Amino acid sequence: MSEEQRKLTDIKLEQELNLPKDFKPSSIDEWKEIVNKDLKGASFEKTLITKTYEDIDLQPLYSKRDTESLTFINNMPGFYNFVRGNKASGFVSKPWEINQELIYTNAKKFNEALKHGLDNGQTGITLTIDETTKAGLDSDNEKVSEAGKGGIPVSTLIDLSKALQGIDITKFPIHIDAGFSSLPFVIIFSAYLKKEGIEIKNLSGSIESDPVGFLVCKGKLPVTLEQVFNEMKTVLRWSIDNAPEIRTIGINGSIYHNSGASAVQELAFVLSTAVEYMNQMTDRGLTPDNISGNMRFTFGIGSFYFMEVSRLRAARMLWAKILNEYKVSNGSKKMIIHSRTSSYNQTKFDPYVNILRTTTEAFSAIASGTDSLHTNNLDETFNISNEFSSRIARNTQTILHNESHLNRVIDPGGGSYYIEKLTEEVAKKSWTLFQEIEKQGGIIRALEKGYPQELISETASKKKKDVSRRKAIIIGTNMHANKKEEKHEANLPDYKDIYKKRVDFFKEFSNYASKKKYTTFLNKLQSLVSSESNDIINIGADAVLQGATIGNISETLRTNSVESIKVNTISPHRASKVFEDIRNTSEKYKKETSNRPKVFLINRGTLKQYKARADFSRDFFEVGGFDVLYLEGSKSNEEAVSSAINSKAPVVVICSTDDTYTDIVPSIVKGVKEKNKNIAVVLAGNPKDRRKFYEDSGIDEFIYIGVNIQQVLENLLRKIGVMA
Repeated sequence: MSEEQRKLTDIKLEQELNLPKDFKPSSIDEWKEIVNKDLKGASFEKTLITKTYEDIDLQPLYSKRDTESLTFINNMPGFYNFVRGNKASGFVSKPWEINQELIYTNAKKFNEALKHGLDNGQTGITLTIDETTKAGLDSDNEKVSEAGKGGIPVSTLIDLSKALQGIDITKFPIHIDAGFSSLPFVIIFSAYLKKEGIEIKNLSGSIESDPVGFLVCKGKLPVTLEQVFNEMKTVLRWSIDNAPEIRTIGINGSIYHNSGASAVQELAFVLSTAVEYMNQMTDRGLTPDNISGNMRFTFGIGSFYFMEVSRLRAARMLWAKILNEYKVSNGSKKMIIHSRTSSYNQTKFDPYVNILRTTTEAFSAIASGTDSLHTNNLDETFNISNEFSSRIARNTQTILHNESHLNRVIDPGGGSYYIEKLTEEVAKKSWTLFQEIEKQGGIIRALEKGYPQELISETASKKKKDVSRRKAIIIGTNMHANKKEEKHEANLPDYKDIYKKRVDFFKEFSNYASKKKYTTFLNKLQSLVSSESNDIINIGADAVLQGATIGNISETLRTNSVESIKVNTISPHRASKVFEDIRNTSEKYKKETSNRPKVFLINRGTLKQYKARADFSRDFFEVGGFDVLYLEGSKSNEEAVSSAINSKAPVVVICSTDDTYTDIVPSIVKGVKEKNKNIAVVLAGNPKDRRKFYEDSGIDEFIYIGVNIQQVLENLLRKIGVMA
């Protein structure tokens, strides 16, 4: 085609195609008018608007007009208020940290796994320490029952040296959750750096204390609040003077998430906790810039993609707003976020589905601009860390980075009418709840009153109800269970054995420790405890080099401190547990009798009449671990009764249509009950106003979409003697 012909063709196309003229723009109101006609009288609000646990109404359609009034709509990535991320370049210049937790009870095994992870894609170190170390106790303490729980015991310099042997910690960010106070662990860590000749200024990462997080999990603090915050101040000053790239204040919101809290509740509690720490530290003479610059926030990431993306965007925006009130410089207003995929929705049955859940959650965290990320092992609910599951979890992030190229996008949610509007709504709801907590005196006073606990309990109950009714689906657990699946045996640590080994270790360690020398240093440390001296950590480290333990250090620092505050705990749990308990009951019955509990489907009529409800019934009962006997349809009531009795199943389900039920149900139920009164007869379908009629006919249970499946399964298992 010549140039002249091309020009003539272009002119012709312009004349023939006129989008504004040919396609008149439609308004939202016009769209809604058409939709209302299609609904044929059904409520638009009830049918198409979704109410979330955050009390936000999700619209079926969002448009430009939903974002026109948003104050942040024209904000740019890397600039205040950081709603679009902390960096103008997003992940293009620096990707998020792949920061996997490796849960081992043995320092040597942890070290081997960490080396393998760092050689195969992991870009950050998380040193997971056990509950005794977080409490500042030696793991041979006779009162200790948590040695090895949650990680490795680090009571001595030898323990830490084994965990990090052969690893250059200057090449990777290193992160440690040190419990309610990081001071005892920082002293051990400082001793390690001295021993290895490592300059602290060359390190980056975090050694975090989060007393509020510890308090809500344990229900109490073993020392006074005054002691806790004085120790937080000591570590913060040490970081400011010596370790500018080590953050020392942690705020862990995943505790609330994994207890069933809504996204708004988790965010509000996190912000209130951060404000508490800001106030406590400013009262002790530290500057707001130094405090905010030493904080690291952790959020749990759930399966509702758009909500999670919007929440982390809202979190950065609200934190910047709060720091405005403290006159913090823009550079210190950035919220550093670590994300942890949800434990709340992990399952023991069909655990490979956990990979899919974790993948979508990881995508949410990355799309919202998280700074670092842990992705769950698929079998973490019943297994200690192992090479296979750790590799799958780690590679989930590697694939999202190298193959999905999420490192090449900046604020992918930007411009989405839905996400932009939802970000604003999450921010408003969270801000309102945050203000309410502040009116009550802050997060600690609110916890003492039980306010956050009450809110979380209400939300968790709603979620439990939705899971029980299958309004919320957990694939492989409350829907589409794999009946051929063999139960995965738990492979959890033997904590009694761990404790015994730790006792034996300390017997040998006492020969190594120079008690005379470390006692001298502990005496020096004791004389500095109530002072403002910056030598506390250095002198403590010298004591550790001579053989002092974390228990020795904690006891010296807290000689006169006593337990003070107590609150009702917030308990992380998993949504699937209620159904796993039902499945476990059926599995136990199978182990004892060689058979699962049986249910027989009385399929009455033609395939067209019974198939939909028979398929529904099969899925329903397989969730409970039943063997479902599914035969062709019976042509008569007598044949149906005979087949049911011959099956020897203690539960039978009548499956047909509403139109046929009136005639066939009374006859079938009567025939079954006359031959075996102990058989439970279930009707597939919701009879609504006919329910009383069928109950009087002898129907024991009804199953249909929206019924409480947990309750029905438990009732039937009790009735047939499988469940106590």
